[in-house]
Amino acid sequence: MMTIRSLGVVLMAALCGGCGYALVGRGMTIDPTIKRIGVPTFTDATGHPGLDQRITQKVIEELLKRGRFNVVQESTGVDAVVRGELTSYSEVPVGFGLGAQTDVQAQASQYRITLRAKVRYSKVGEKEPIWENDAFNYSDTYDVSENTGSLVNSDEAVERLASQFARQLVADMLEAF
Repeated sequence: MMTIRSLGVVLMAALCGGCGYALVGRGMTIDPTIKRIGVPTFTDATGHPGLDQRITQKVIEELLKRGRFNVVQESTGVDAVVRGELTSYSEVPVGFGLGAQTDVQAQASQYRITLRAKVRYSKVGEKEPIWENDAFNYSDTYDVSENTGSLVNSDEAVERLASQFARQLVADMLEAF
């Protein structure tokens, strides 16, 4: 009787091991035949100057950090293509402080910048994308510099936004969660 019970426990453990559970972040959606990825300049419907070039460059850099691909800024002669359209960019004040003047006047001390994009990662010649998101969204909060009165429009804030946006985008594209 004890042997049958022990056999049942071993059998259940073996069956549970193949039930499809895996550690988060270990799965990758990378087709081994993809060696060269094209990332043409993202189109920009936001009207924010230079944002399309910065985002495109940061996405290329993030893909290169993965070390698995040759990444170029064109769509010809590649195995897969990442196409993106920046659809909205907004700056909303979320933190307030008193101004330097003696009258009580609140001034924005922090802004939340949100960037939304449509992105499609597809293998050349395939109809269905490998990964697609029509509302990829990234937000971050930025402090306003007291010296200049604004950090939101500075190169530093946009550079940080572009880096973080690209890091999250590439992670979502390549990692199966």
